[in-house]
Amino acid sequence: MATVDIGRQMEVHRLAVAGGETRIARDTGHRLGRVLLPLSRFAEVQAIATATLTLGPDAGAFYQRGWARHATGRPRPALEDFQSALNLFRQADNRGDEAPTLNNIGLVYNGLGDRRQALDHYQQALPIAREIGNRSGEAAALNNIGGVYFGLGDRRRALDYYQLALPIQREVGDRVTEAVTRYNIAMIHRDGGKLNLAVAELERVVDLDRQVEHPDLADDTAMLEQVRQELAQTHTET
Repeated sequence: MATVDIGRQMEVHRLAVAGGETRIARDTGHRLGRVLLPLSRFAEVQAIATATLTLGPDAGAFYQRGWARHATGRPRPALEDFQSALNLFRQADNRGDEAPTLNNIGLVYNGLGDRRQALDHYQQALPIAREIGNRSGEAAALNNIGGVYFGLGDRRRALDYYQLALPIQREVGDRVTEAVTRYNIAMIHRDGGKLNLAVAELERVVDLDRQVEHPDLADDTAMLEQVRQELAQTHTET
């Protein structure tokens, strides 16, 4: 949907809601959400989804409103929306949308500090993503599970899951997420005193950052130089 069409589509949605045209309201609302969410126009997404839901429960509207609420710092309402979406997706046997919804529920719980609930939902999402062949969803679940274990201090398990995620991220060309995963792997190696491995991973991170013009390039480059200095210091001490 071109930017010039957003206003027109919002008016179509408004008229559909006012006229009780449920199918049109839902279809238009979903399309608008898919365009507006990546633009961080979260207030508009929430308003559109809320209006759509006046016509009855709708998984897509719940999901998009949950995303908007989570992005604007309202985790509890977001959790309620994602759970409503999950229930409806399950009722419809919609496995394709069930997995990302579980992942998002996990993200909310992780943000709330409830890592056990986060882990439970990520582990539910993983086999579904594998079952339906959603490789990016599989990588996301693996990466998220690794992140929980990292937060729990279980570096070995975190490393295992990060290393499972990496080849899938490379396969689907997700260089941004690959860089994040490699950075986390580097920090695990650093914590474990394997500074040479940490440097090798951070060199890859910086290279990936340059490829995608990532805003973290300067920070990641600084970390690479810091770990290089730490490695040089260990050589000096020995």
